[in-house]
Amino acid sequence: MHITETDSTIILKNRNGQNEVSLYSQEGFEMLSNLWIKVAAEFKLNYELKWLGRPIIQFGSNMVMLQELIWEVKPDIFIETGIAHGGSLIYTASLFEMMGNGKVIGIDVEIREHNRIAIVAHPMYKRISMIEGSSVSGTTIAELEKQLEPDKKVMVMLDSNHSREHVLNEMQLYSKYIPVGSYLIVQDGAQKWVADIPRGKAEWIDDNPLNAIDDFLKSNNDFVVDETYTRLGISSSPGGYLKRIK
Repeated sequence: MHITETDSTIILKNRNGQNEVSLYSQEGFEMLSNLWIKVAAEFKLNYELKWLGRPIIQFGSNMVMLQELIWEVKPDIFIETGIAHGGSLIYTASLFEMMGNGKVIGIDVEIREHNRIAIVAHPMYKRISMIEGSSVSGTTIAELEKQLEPDKKVMVMLDSNHSREHVLNEMQLYSKYIPVGSYLIVQDGAQKWVADIPRGKAEWIDDNPLNAIDDFLKSNNDFVVDETYTRLGISSSPGGYLKRIK
């Protein structure tokens, strides 16, 4: 694929010929956003940021959109699958600290000891609890339910194993905790978009969270995709903000 700009027109050249798209059209905006994500993923720019001292594997635009959503919905409990270095847990906990309410429950199949020590030592840990175990195991779900409280508004973000099967399993398990008006956030659907970058994997074309979202919505009409929170174009999670409507 080759792209040049001529008189405010993007010229897309590929093996099938040539298509012209206006740079200042919605299609042009989406094309440029997609290309930025490909290059950013190749250079691992989503690994560059820290939040209050801890690495957070996110694009900055995703973080801005998440705080906007959390402020709008004001959940009492935020469940996140996938902990890694803990930056995302601390990010959400710090938002709750400023808002004066809320706790974060992080789940990971393996919480490495050096990460656990750093998270526990962080000032925001007072709003965090962690569960070690597979996000889809019965034992983990049972432990999670011990920490949930009746009549508390829950929001869920899935950011662990990004295989289509695993994400779909998570969506089916965790969607039941989300009340009407809150959200199920599915991260890294853009894995599908970066399958063809040098460090990508061909199997990502089919095995990705974006396809899991499509599978989920085919059999569940309680949720709809809310594109409000991907409107900046630069997002690792296209189609990933699912609002419960009934």
